[in-house]
Amino acid sequence: MNRSGQRSAGFIVLVILLLSVHGLAMAKDATLTNIIVTNTRDDLLVYLSVDGAFTKKMEDAIKNGVPASFSFFINLYRTRSLWIDKKMAGLTITHTIKYNTLKKEYAVSRSWDSNSPVVLQSFDAAKKRMTEIDSLKVISLDLLEKGKQYQIQATAKLSRVTLPYYLHYVLFFLSLWDFETDWYTIDFIY
Repeated sequence: MNRSGQRSAGFIVLVILLLSVHGLAMAKDATLTNIIVTNTRDDLLVYLSVDGAFTKKMEDAIKNGVPASFSFFINLYRTRSLWIDKKMAGLTITHTIKYNTLKKEYAVSRSWDSNSPVVLQSFDAAKKRMTEIDSLKVISLDLLEKGKQYQIQATAKLSRVTLPYYLHYVLFFLSLWDFETDWYTIDFIY
């Protein structure tokens, strides 16, 4: 490879690195908010939402028919001071949005919701449904001991987009809109 070819290759690598760093910086903007742990008469429930999950590139890709999925990871531990904490429950749930460009409507599926998928006309309503978890059953209260300390941990991440092989070269930029929130922890006594 001649000198100008090496410079071109070096420049391309530099641009890719800068775009990757920019994508990572964008990923740090997503946070879990409004985390509430409560209960019904029978079950422990979690409510939460994700702020900053949708970037402009992500919105454009979805509006062009590229599906997106968010995965939520929620763990419940019984905390113990002299022992390793005991994992009581571990949930992985997925929310997926697909835009039908012909009908101009969004279908939002939530793996834990029996009313899924829900078809919406508004992108704002679809984004809200994608980023919120309401009344998610974590565990039956029968399995918890009164007066003991517990901990809920939660995080969310954008799942990698699976595209047909021929589109991987055209849409390589999609990896730049990956995000993962930090783990959030709530301690409580039942």
